[in-house]
Amino acid sequence: MTDVADEATARVGVTASPATSTPEVSVAGRASARPAAPAPGGRRGTGSALRKRLEIAFFVAPALLLFLFFVVVPIVRAIQLSAYRWKGYGPLVDFVGLKNYVSVLQNDVFIGALQHNLIIVVASIAIQLPLGLGIALLLNRKMWGQGILRTIIFVPYVLAEVIAGVVWFQLLQPKYGVVDTLFDAVGISGPEQGFLGTPEYALWTVIVVLTWKYLGLAVILFLAGLQSVPEELYEASQIDGASWWQTQRKITIPLLGPTIRTWAFLSMIGSLQLFDMVWILTGGGPANATTTMATFLINEGTKRQNYGIASAASVILFVVALVLALLYQRFILRRDIQDPALQKKAKA
Repeated sequence: MTDVADEATARVGVTASPATSTPEVSVAGRASARPAAPAPGGRRGTGSALRKRLEIAFFVAPALLLFLFFVVVPIVRAIQLSAYRWKGYGPLVDFVGLKNYVSVLQNDVFIGALQHNLIIVVASIAIQLPLGLGIALLLNRKMWGQGILRTIIFVPYVLAEVIAGVVWFQLLQPKYGVVDTLFDAVGISGPEQGFLGTPEYALWTVIVVLTWKYLGLAVILFLAGLQSVPEELYEASQIDGASWWQTQRKITIPLLGPTIRTWAFLSMIGSLQLFDMVWILTGGGPANATTTMATFLINEGTKRQNYGIASAASVILFVVALVLALLYQRFILRRDIQDPALQKKAKA
């Protein structure tokens, strides 16, 4: 009888105390009595992952819908129209394939427009970079009227392109404009047709206006980048006896590199898509001297009703901007990646 009781208590993990004969639960028995922890892949883990995915989808869906509606759909529609000869009304029945692209690439006006865009890209970076960096270094010092000067420099950028274009169009009117009047006052005679009406000066005049308009963005970005440079580095350079130029060349400009590269990228993309300022100032003239890719496709589409040609030009503009952006990111922006693992991935 005792043997049977001992065997039963052993099965459930209970032992009898020799002194009191009181049952005690063994360690193995207590461990087995605890409820098992839920498995990592159980219902709770699956429900949490599903909830997280639903939350991400809820917050990302509006942006994705807007991107799809305003970016992807127009691109697909432009590619579709570029394969037809279409006047803007009626069904798409006159399929021409790649002939519109051939016509655009063989068009001297479009080739000139592409060259003008590239000239504006190079000139904008070459002119605005040193000017913006110099003004930013000047305004980064404590001086009287610092806030007023920053506001004056940044005001042209916040003006609408239409307003800025109309103002400069009036200022650059031949003979009666303010610019020609000032030149006459100092004994300099401007072009007979004005700076915007003379093919030799028109493009460079547009570049001057663009510099005035967008220089404020470069200054503000560079000033923001200068705030992140530690003061301890400047103090250390002074202790080492470095000159002002050596300090800027060895400390300021390298640490400002990511900001400069980001601004240059924005300037490049904006110059490739330039339309409004040129359209208001010259309309692409005189004699197509200031035509850009954007003004070319607008002229072909709205004035000549060659929507197939205009769509092909827009696709080419998109491809050019995309290729330059990818190359810029691949060879220039990649150096701003701080994570060594990401650097190895970018090099692969």
